[in-house]
Amino acid sequence: MKSEEKTKNKLKKLSNALGKIDIRKSANNKKDTSKKENSNFQTKEVIVLLILTSIVSILMGGLISYKLYFKLGSSVDKELATFIKNYEYIVNNYYDKIDKSKLLDAAVAGMLETLDKNSSYVGSEEDDFNLKLEGNYEGVGIQVYNDEDKNIVVYSVFENSPASKAGLKEGDILLKVDDEEVTGKTTKEVSEIIKSKKGEFKITYKREDNTKTIKITLSKVDLPSVTSKTIEKDGKKVGYIYTSIFASNTDKQFEKHLKKLEKEKIDSLIIDLRDNSGGHLSAAENIVSLFLDSTHPIYQIESKGETNKYYSKGNKDKKYKIILLVNSSSASASEVTSSALKEQCGATLIGEKTYGKGTVQELQTLPDGQQYKLTTKKWLTSKGKVVDGKGLEVDIEVSLDPKYAEEPKEENDNQFQKALEEAVK
Repeated sequence: MKSEEKTKNKLKKLSNALGKIDIRKSANNKKDTSKKENSNFQTKEVIVLLILTSIVSILMGGLISYKLYFKLGSSVDKELATFIKNYEYIVNNYYDKIDKSKLLDAAVAGMLETLDKNSSYVGSEEDDFNLKLEGNYEGVGIQVYNDEDKNIVVYSVFENSPASKAGLKEGDILLKVDDEEVTGKTTKEVSEIIKSKKGEFKITYKREDNTKTIKITLSKVDLPSVTSKTIEKDGKKVGYIYTSIFASNTDKQFEKHLKKLEKEKIDSLIIDLRDNSGGHLSAAENIVSLFLDSTHPIYQIESKGETNKYYSKGNKDKKYKIILLVNSSSASASEVTSSALKEQCGATLIGEKTYGKGTVQELQTLPDGQQYKLTTKKWLTSKGKVVDGKGLEVDIEVSLDPKYAEEPKEENDNQFQKALEEAVK
């Protein structure tokens, strides 16, 4: 407080000085002096005034900053002050070197563990979770696995990817990336080798008894999250769309597949959201908007002190029958989609009660690239029903036949068969 008092005294002295200048200026105005002398004196006064004004501005700024600092400093939580004190103690007294970024990451992870189960430390923005959620990545567009002999075998090739354009196919065995042997390596190791390449490089692979080498370049690859097909049954055409996750580009993929099915004049549609844990709420909103006009609410968001309704952005209602396949792993954006189509479109839910994740998380990135999710809101169905911890009840309950786990084919998928039966009624 002494420094604040000193600053006030300085300001008082400067104010008096300015007052004296004004008095002297008035006295001089009464004197009968030459125009030249008067002009010179006024110039000097202007210079002095400018200097003193600058000094006053600086001192006032300092005083305001001091008060602001004092105010903020006194309002810091005791808990935060304790944290800072211990952080500084650890950094200054730990016997070995400390990575401050890792220390911060650990602190954030620890804080999140005390909150709800959906607020969590994610880790690097390069991990699989974020790749799937983003919907694309820089690569060649293949999925691989290790067979019994530790060969690197191509499991799938993404459409329109560098790999598909270069001619790679499912079942091909990768032998080399440039001159580096990959047989015996893990899939993660091979992935890292490919990611490290700049510009054009070579992949040598074996198909049956033939060995081939292709030239390839990394580029942006869209991760497929939607597949579809048309099924003909009892003289009717049933569209089927499977969605694995609500990535940032899933809505665009979904729209493309839906248009294709509608061109084939489908009579009804099955949307399979089983084991879909959710993702981007905006993707779910855009998908639902393909089926409803703008008079229909899709969901409600409840945040601190207020609840807001969010409406469809579509321009017309679909008239064909819609069935949704869900199970206990259908969560979040899957439940938003299912509840909206059920409540606003009369869709039928078949399978098992959904997971019950009725909260919204925001993704934050730390300075070192590590990320975490924080629950910031709760969502309700279009009619205001709570989903969190409860899930959505199905209209027709069907437990998946254990035979499907042993032999995963359509004939053994009794949930799908029930959906197909309802679709042609």
